[in-house]
Amino acid sequence: MKINNNVILITGGATGIGFALTKTLCENNKVIICGRREDKLIEAKNILPKINIKKCDITSKTERDELLKYISNTFGGLDILINNAGVQKPIDFTLGNNEFEDSDIEIDINFKAQIHMISTFMPLLLKSTNPSIINVSSGLAFVPLSNFPIYCATKAALHSFSISLRHQLRNTNIKVFEVMPPYIYDTELKDGKVSLERPPFGMSSEEFARIVINGLNNDKYEISQGGTNDLSSIIKEDFYKRFNMMNK
Repeated sequence: MKINNNVILITGGATGIGFALTKTLCENNKVIICGRREDKLIEAKNILPKINIKKCDITSKTERDELLKYISNTFGGLDILINNAGVQKPIDFTLGNNEFEDSDIEIDINFKAQIHMISTFMPLLLKSTNPSIINVSSGLAFVPLSNFPIYCATKAALHSFSISLRHQLRNTNIKVFEVMPPYIYDTELKDGKVSLERPPFGMSSEEFARIVINGLNNDKYEISQGGTNDLSSIIKEDFYKRFNMMNK
């Protein structure tokens, strides 16, 4: 994959892994980041003046269409879509329906919106000479953490979807990558607060961003590191043999 001289859209690009990727990629690409919180987008722009920002709730069809129009009119196309936006909520089902009602946003952002973003921007990607879709899932797609049952389920769904999408697009120029982060300690994902203190496990968003870029450079379609390698390897050995048999 060529990662220079592209037009790149990163959802949730103002914080965490998204911002680390933005910081790395904006040097040699035109990078647009979008998110629901305009204040965070402005903060990112103040740090990285070269980037372009656009407020967008990717769960809204109206705002997705506005984003498509903005990118089409401003940049004339799109080469790389990085589906990075995500939320994570602890949910205890023993507390009943009220506990679950607020979790719809996890399903909408972590899975449904990712599919809609791909569908929305597919016409632009098909016209690109260097098109790629990069979906950010999680090692928890393989072995769930039961305190976050909806989050883990959405990431498992995104993993499955990425495999099917890659197969469907095999006769096009579009490459489909899946990024499976380990525990990233300096992210707002869990509780909206960023920890700057390195724990005895996991890694920083910038460390993982370097791993992602290396994987993209080498056309590694499933990019993982650390404990995520251990989790994903549980099913990998036999999975693709069966998948290829079913999807000839």
